[in-house]
Amino acid sequence: MPKDLFENVCEEKLFSELFRKHAKELHDFIYYRYGEHIDPKDKVQEAFIKLWDHCKTTPLQKAKSFLFTIANNLSLNQLKHHKVKLKFQQGTYSDKTNESPEFVLEEKEYLQKYQRALSNLTEPQRVAFLLNRVEGKKHKEIADLLGISRKAVEKRIYGALEKLRKDIDGI
Repeated sequence: MPKDLFENVCEEKLFSELFRKHAKELHDFIYYRYGEHIDPKDKVQEAFIKLWDHCKTTPLQKAKSFLFTIANNLSLNQLKHHKVKLKFQQGTYSDKTNESPEFVLEEKEYLQKYQRALSNLTEPQRVAFLLNRVEGKKHKEIADLLGISRKAVEKRIYGALEKLRKDIDGI
């Protein structure tokens, strides 16, 4: 009657033998693949901890591939985390501003005026104006999009600008 291999990985003697046999090789694999900044020693330890946690469900023949897969995934996760941290550090995410409170208040009020003035435009004017000023489309592109002449687009945009200048004083 063959011995059940699932029990063997959980035996301390066999587990120690697996560690002795594969730890150096696993460390070298992680070190050569990802470098020292990933801290391969930690990844080896974590992989063996996971193997110990799953020793009853991991057959002896698959223990080595389990270890390498886990260590590789841990390393990849750390690299992804480093990428996120780097992206966050490069961005300007600050609640502090150099502007005075008066300037910030004026800016909010101006934005409200601008939004109110935009809502007062006719829909054709608003569409043409936003396509031109926000999306950066040329008059010809807008004309093709809306199916109207280039002159009609110009008239809508310039009409919108006039109306906005009246509604928002101080421009």
